[in-house]
Amino acid sequence: MTRWQNDDLWALAHAERTALAQDLANLSAEQWQHPTLCGQWNVEQVIAHLTAAASLNQWQWLRSMLGARFRPDVHNQRRLAEHRGRNPKETLDRFRAVIRSTTAPSGHIPAYLGEVVVHAQDIRQPLGLPRTPSIEALTPVAEFFARQDFAVASRTHVAGLRLRADDGPFAAGTGPLVTGSTLALVMGMAGRETYLDQLNGPGVPTLRSRLQGTAA
Repeated sequence: MTRWQNDDLWALAHAERTALAQDLANLSAEQWQHPTLCGQWNVEQVIAHLTAAASLNQWQWLRSMLGARFRPDVHNQRRLAEHRGRNPKETLDRFRAVIRSTTAPSGHIPAYLGEVVVHAQDIRQPLGLPRTPSIEALTPVAEFFARQDFAVASRTHVAGLRLRADDGPFAAGTGPLVTGSTLALVMGMAGRETYLDQLNGPGVPTLRSRLQGTAA
């Protein structure tokens, strides 16, 4: 496991936010309302969620969670509504304003890098946008997801499986093999079942059975 410096992780997060903002710059009104891989949220809602995630420190997050009676879905929906603009352009402008933010509810910086990496693909994959996050950004996210459940039950999803990227250095776990791109492994750990078709190995059916019926 690589030891990543927080400054490097934040720089990667900023780069991925910048790349996502560039991808969104010329979306049509219809594309802004397009469904994503993230549950029932459309593109604009996911972007408002990312803005909220980059705007809450530990105490603001705790206060919001207390107000939501520790129901994450209620907390997320309230903060999404708070950071959504009057139209997609304003929503995108608000996201651009937090691109270089280092605000986060905790010190789990790989998780917040993972949030932008995963949600960017939640948007890109349904819209057919071709950009892929860098291996440098994906690898620390994969390592974090493999060892810890945080915002998603990633460690639980791959417990007892051996993961190996075929395009980068990431490898983790023991058991039946699951191999593929680092991106597909990250998205699979994050519960995005559509990416399982890009994975190979005897462990894939186990992973698929665990993800079926789970919420994104």
